[in-house]
Amino acid sequence: MRLLGAMRLVRFRGPGGAEPRLGLEEAAGGNVVDLSVAEPALPRSMRAFLESGQSGLAAAQRWVPLVPAGITLTTARSGPSAETHRPHRALESSQHRLPRERVRLLAPVGDPEKVICVGLNYRDHCLEQNVKIPKEPIIFNKFPSTIIGPFDDIVHPEESSEVDWEVELAAVIGKKGRHIEESSALDHVVGFTVANDVSARDWQMRNGRQWLLGKTFDTFCPLGPALVTKEAVADVHNLRIRCSVNGQLMQDSSTSQLIFRLPKLIAWVSRFVTLVPGDILLTGTPPGVGAFQKPPVFLKRGDEVQCEIEELGTICNKVV
Repeated sequence: MRLLGAMRLVRFRGPGGAEPRLGLEEAAGGNVVDLSVAEPALPRSMRAFLESGQSGLAAAQRWVPLVPAGITLTTARSGPSAETHRPHRALESSQHRLPRERVRLLAPVGDPEKVICVGLNYRDHCLEQNVKIPKEPIIFNKFPSTIIGPFDDIVHPEESSEVDWEVELAAVIGKKGRHIEESSALDHVVGFTVANDVSARDWQMRNGRQWLLGKTFDTFCPLGPALVTKEAVADVHNLRIRCSVNGQLMQDSSTSQLIFRLPKLIAWVSRFVTLVPGDILLTGTPPGVGAFQKPPVFLKRGDEVQCEIEELGTICNKVV
């Protein structure tokens, strides 16, 4: 059953490598509705689309496939007595649908104003390092130039010999705000996606402890496969989160281990900066990163890294 407001928004290139377009996954890993054809007035940038607010989301919602006859839809956050709704429009023509094998998925948001990251935000990751649980969120950032698509290659920089993986839940801001209250913080989130906070540990932990440089080499932030709207996620603070390298499971935890949950993080960050639509918030990584293996293990060219979060999907990137 498809819930009203529950969508898997994507950016993609179609056959022939055309300009990036907005789309809608019919299901995880399924065919793609070309919103740039179905709703030509919509922006083709996800950031601009999110800036359009509820009108843009409503236009995209019209192309969510109708559920089978006899099944009703309610909003994800409504109770048993809530009013029943249906999308405004069925998929009337195959001209708006592209088979999955004919599209190349891009990062759901390719041009954010900010990529904000949180360090040491999983209890089990703190235990892994034998460090105290932070009393306040530890914030750093990556540049937007780190962002690549869910199946694009991670470029191993010549400047580092200690490139590491970090699967992370990423929240995408859909509503502008400053000094946001925790009680209303999730109103500012449009949805979630999977991220890999690729890190050069030799720069992050030594070489002057250059956190920014260690985190922000080009291609160090794979994202995707879709921006899953929050209405499609049962409980964002109770999702299984995993990372495998060359098929070997390295990280396996749950977002229930988050020290600072999303409302706290959004309220905290918005004390210092204005959050705007399209901003991406990486929420930290669970244990199992390469730096704390015994002995340490780091990525090399030819490796394949797969990151997966329950209900959101899987990204898989080769190191070149």
